[in-house]
Order: sequence, then C-alpha cells, then structure tokens
Amino acid sequence: MIVAIDGPSASGKSSTARAVAQALGYAHLDSGALYRGITLVALQELGGIITGLSAESPQRIVAAAERHGLALSAKGADFSVRLRGEPVDDLIRGADVTAAVSAVSAAPVVRNWVNQRLRAQAGSGRSLVVEGRDIGTVVFPHADLKVFLTASPETRARRRLLQRGDPVDPDRLREEAAALVTRDEADRQRLVAPFRMAPDAVLLDGSDLSLEDQVRRIVDLARARMGSTQSR
Repeated sequence: MIVAIDGPSASGKSSTARAVAQALGYAHLDSGALYRGITLVALQELGGIITGLSAESPQRIVAAAERHGLALSAKGADFSVRLRGEPVDDLIRGADVTAAVSAVSAAPVVRNWVNQRLRAQAGSGRSLVVEGRDIGTVVFPHADLKVFLTASPETRARRRLLQRGDPVDPDRLREEAAALVTRDEADRQRLVAPFRMAPDAVLLDGSDLSLEDQVRRIVDLARARMGSTQSR
C-alpha cells in the first residue's frame, strides 16, 4: 500500500508522514531527502552558488550522482541518503543545499532520475508513506491514499522559525511567511511537475490541528482505504 502525502514547505509533511508510517507499521520515504542529496552532488560537482543551471548541467549532475553512488538505503523504518557509501543526512540539511535545491530539482532530467529511485522502493514490496510535492500527481499517481497537507502561511512560518531555532517575532514571521508564499508560487508555475493537489487527494488543513490530530486523521483514512481494498 502507498500513502502519498503532498503539501507546501513547513506544512508538517515530514513529521506527520513519519508518525503515520510508524502508526501503520509502514516505511517512511522522504522524496525531498533525495532531491537534497542530488543537490549536494551538484554543489560539489559545479561549485559555488547555484541559482540556475546551464543546458548541460543536469546531465552532468545525474552522471556525478551515479558515479559517486548517491542512493537511498533502508534504515529501519526510514531511508538514509548515502553518497560514496557514507550517510549524508546531516549534510543535506545545510543552508547551502537549502538555497540551491529548488534550482536543481526543477531540471526534468534530475526529477526523472529521482522519481525512478523512489518508484524502485515501492517495487521492493514494502508498504510506504511517501511525502513530497508531486507524489500523488507524478511519482505515484495510483497511490492507494493521497493526502494534501497544508496550513496557513503564518502557521507554516512559525513552524519553520521554531525548527531553525530563530526568534518568532512579528517582523521575522512576516518575512518568513512571504518567503514561503513566494516559493509556493514558483513551484506552481514551474513547467515540470508543477506543485498542485491531485484531484482525488484528501485536503487536510493543519492550521488549527496538533501533530497528533493530523496523524490520527490520516491513519484513520489509510485504515479505511486498506479495509476497502481488502474487501474487493
């Protein structure tokens, strides 16, 4: 069974998906981690600050990812990103990777490479909770359950500031909310796999929900869908 959880940045996808997977006994697969991994490869291969890619850069990045063995490796109920055989889960969360990941992940060649590896995990026979921005629309369009998890820009901004350990004052909150809205719009306008809600997804607004409430609702939906599938 595949549970696809999509949503904008700081909507709580990662923590929610991980908790849902734990409750259901499924594996948790974070598509963003692999995009961050290939962005780390891009930074090492191209050097400097990446704000855009030349025509030949995506193929070069993918070739470097293959050459250096960028891969997802099962780690209990989660997956670890490995490069040259070593885990890089801490490195891919750095500010330099965060700043470049949107530019790198916009390349069709990069997205195809990542999607193939995500789908390969489903082929292993494990039930998965997969999170991202185009899981239910592109990566797993036939997922058993699709959830679009969102929240107000202000709620998401507060979560992001707290996650980084930054002060949550009115000015920072406004700036962060504006930055999140700008990224959302850029993702919606991109030509390849634009960010949108799948027509058959369940919309879940977590602005006024606790993490426990979000998890419980998705787990209930998954169990109902599982029962419906088994009764056919």
